[in-house]
Amino acid sequence: MTRPANGTPVQIAYVVDDVRAAATRWAAEEGAGPFFVRDHIPVTEVVHRGHLAAFDHSSACGQWGDLMLELVVDHGDGPSAVRDMFAPGRYGLHHMALFCDDVGAEAARLEAAGHPVAQTALAWGQTRFTFVDTTATRGHMIELYEPSDRLLDFYAMVADAAAGWDGGDPVREL
Repeated sequence: MTRPANGTPVQIAYVVDDVRAAATRWAAEEGAGPFFVRDHIPVTEVVHRGHLAAFDHSSACGQWGDLMLELVVDHGDGPSAVRDMFAPGRYGLHHMALFCDDVGAEAARLEAAGHPVAQTALAWGQTRFTFVDTTATRGHMIELYEPSDRLLDFYAMVADAAAGWDGGDPVREL
C-alpha cells in the first residue's frame, strides 16, 4: 500500500452488535468487503479520559471504495471511547481513522482546538492508537495512528482482497 498523505482519512468505523452479521449486511447491501474478522483484539496500556481502563473489542475490516470500513463491537461494560458515544444496544458511525506522522503532536493540536483525547491504547503490542473526541463538531471521533509496516501491510491485504472481488465469501476469519 502506498502510504497516504499525513492526516488523510483511511478508515471509517461503525459500532455494530455483531461484526459477522454486520459484515454480511454491508457486503450484500453496499458491496463492501470482503471482511476480515478479529475477535477480542489484544489491547494493552488503555487510558480512557485520564484513567486506566480495559478495551475488549472485536472488529471486521473490509474495503468500501477507497476507504477501509471497520465494524466494531465493544464487549466491555466499562468506560471506553465506544461507550462514550453508544450505550449497549445503540449503534452508528463511531470514527474516521487517520494516519499521521506523529500521533502525540496531532492529538495535542486537536486538543488545543478543543477536542479532548478520549482514549489511548496499544494493539497487538505494536500499534499505538488514540481516539480524539470530535463529536461536538463532527458527530464522531477521530482515531489517530502512525502507519507502521505491519499496519500498511494489513491495509494493503484488505484492499488487495477487494480488487476484483466477486462478492463470494464475504466474511473471513483472521
